[in-house]
Amino acid sequence: MSLDSPLNSLGFAKPPAQTRVVVAMSGGVDSSVVAAKLAEEGYDVVGVTLQLYDHGAALAKKGACCAGRDIHDARRVAEEMGFPHYVLDYENVFKDAVIDEFADSYLGGATPVPCIRCNERVKFKDLLETAKDLDADCMATGHYIQRKMGADQAELHTAADATKDQSYFLFSTTQKQLDFLRFPLGHLASKEETRALAGKYGLSVADKPDSQDICFVPNGDYAAVIEKLRPGAAEPGEIVDVEGNILGTHRGVIHYTIGQRRGLGIGGLADPLYVVKLDVQNRQVIVGPREMLATRRVPVREINWIGDGKLTDMAERQVAVRVRSTRPPTDAFLRPISETEAEVELMIAEQGVAPGQACVFYDPDSTRVLGGGWIWRGK
Repeated sequence: MSLDSPLNSLGFAKPPAQTRVVVAMSGGVDSSVVAAKLAEEGYDVVGVTLQLYDHGAALAKKGACCAGRDIHDARRVAEEMGFPHYVLDYENVFKDAVIDEFADSYLGGATPVPCIRCNERVKFKDLLETAKDLDADCMATGHYIQRKMGADQAELHTAADATKDQSYFLFSTTQKQLDFLRFPLGHLASKEETRALAGKYGLSVADKPDSQDICFVPNGDYAAVIEKLRPGAAEPGEIVDVEGNILGTHRGVIHYTIGQRRGLGIGGLADPLYVVKLDVQNRQVIVGPREMLATRRVPVREINWIGDGKLTDMAERQVAVRVRSTRPPTDAFLRPISETEAEVELMIAEQGVAPGQACVFYDPDSTRVLGGGWIWRGK
């Protein structure tokens, strides 16, 4: 194929029929549309779905990204569109790389984000290597994020639809991974466009509701999962104020998160109190006024930098950062300590910045994602 050949929609100088793309299929409408769209465009599509935990248990549970029903739905889409589909058993990998750390982080008083670790350690690592083993030219997913070609390399940018943007959960995508990945939905203006495409292709999942829960946490009940994984973890203890005064008792530190106000069971106070710290060693939930949640300095480690040059090329750079998935980016200064550690100073204090959450960096003047890291201790 001549180097002068026009690039296809995935960026390769050859016809779609000669371009193999592995599509990571969760069984939901997003990844199903990606697979159907690429198949219709004539690409050599191979669908792959990961079984991440016990299939029998998964069959009884709806609304999770990798349940048995979803495996069935992904297979059905592949049959409808006429491309091969494989289910890979990643249960042991998922438990070791994601679930165990999730449990241990919670027991350590952190607020983990397992979806990031799943992307980092399973989908964009092991599955991506499997795609290469299948001689794929690239791997496509249904994530709402954009990959754009910059002057020197592929860049990661936020989705066109800010309400669906998933950049917070993909900050740890490395440059090498980004070179191989494609995100065909990132440019769409709304989820309604995705569902319209599903209808156009006649997909059985066109009206399937979006998953809201973490796939292995039914109904968002984190504590129940932790207790199952780590028996005896929910030991009761004291609720104390910042002076150490005992205000009540709790049924286990794992039931609480930084910034929580409801469910403390210590009513009758003049001013509301919030969880400001979790002391796991002493089994104490420490509460205080709302202003104690505010912080401007955020220590970050395990940084993945995908901006231009090296992170340490500048002693300080102005960025926008997101310290929680539900918050918009806010202006900050990024001060590197090493290639993988830095301090972030927020221009305006944020409340409820918690260890275990991600801090994601953005170019303040564009939609580009520069990387990010993990918040690792309190103020």
